[in-house]
Amino acid sequence: MELRHLRHFVALAEEGTFTAAAARELIVQSGLSTSVRALEKDVGAPLFVRGTRPVRLTAEGEALLPAARRALDAVEAVQQTVRDVHGVLSGRLRIGVIETSGHTLPFGAWLAQFSREHPAISITVRQLPAVRALELVGQGELDCALVSAVPGLTAGLQVVQLLSEPMMLACSPGHRLAGATSVELEDLEGERFVDMDPGWAVRVLVDDAFRAAGVTRKMVYEVNEWAIALGLLAAGMGVALVPSGLDFSLHPDTAGSLRLVPLRGAPLTRHVDLVLPKGHGAAPAAVRFAQHVSASRRLNLTRREATRS
Repeated sequence: MELRHLRHFVALAEEGTFTAAAARELIVQSGLSTSVRALEKDVGAPLFVRGTRPVRLTAEGEALLPAARRALDAVEAVQQTVRDVHGVLSGRLRIGVIETSGHTLPFGAWLAQFSREHPAISITVRQLPAVRALELVGQGELDCALVSAVPGLTAGLQVVQLLSEPMMLACSPGHRLAGATSVELEDLEGERFVDMDPGWAVRVLVDDAFRAAGVTRKMVYEVNEWAIALGLLAAGMGVALVPSGLDFSLHPDTAGSLRLVPLRGAPLTRHVDLVLPKGHGAAPAAVRFAQHVSASRRLNLTRREATRS
């Protein structure tokens, strides 16, 4: 069994078509097809259902895919060990991010500096809901993710907490609670809610809090972008619980059109974390990026403390 056959198999499984997979691997389609057939001969079973678009894995293919990814990652780690002797980090880094990563954390600056320090690394960034990003890290399709870790989805993963911020009630100036100094979840019984898609970690957090408090709420809007949610809130179409660190200046249409009211009672806090596989399961580039982010964050905190003093 040759590594290139495994690599071509993974490419076809991920890309879904021979055309896209061949382009990714920089070979002709006939070469890719021959490589996949050779792997099928080695394992003694068909790996793809022919004639489907996109191509579909057989049961044997589904079983082989995670092992193939692990094998390729292990080879990359071995090669990187040799490259580390020469001080060169190369390969690829696949990062998942939530929509608000750049609002509350300097993700762009971290990534730019990391790329300058390691120009041989090919970096791909995918914006995804937290739940999906965590699933992809666990499956080996992402190397790390900047998300809010969701309990129950982090088995086998290392969670590096970067940010912690309280949730607050957001409503229009004309809402009955706009002038309140604080509110409890019980005060929101019967309110019309604007909330994020169930795949978002912040939605999971809010749902769990209301469930624990025994408070039901009426969901009138589910959206997948904060800009849309803030526009609906400013128009008086409902209320929402939002992270206090959300950068409202990025949505100038809502400036001055929203009121933020603190919550009292049980604290409700959103975390933003860097998540990657534990131990040897982590790609060398992901480990180095985690170290880079942690060092940059410590430096920023030190500078803030020095400015205050």
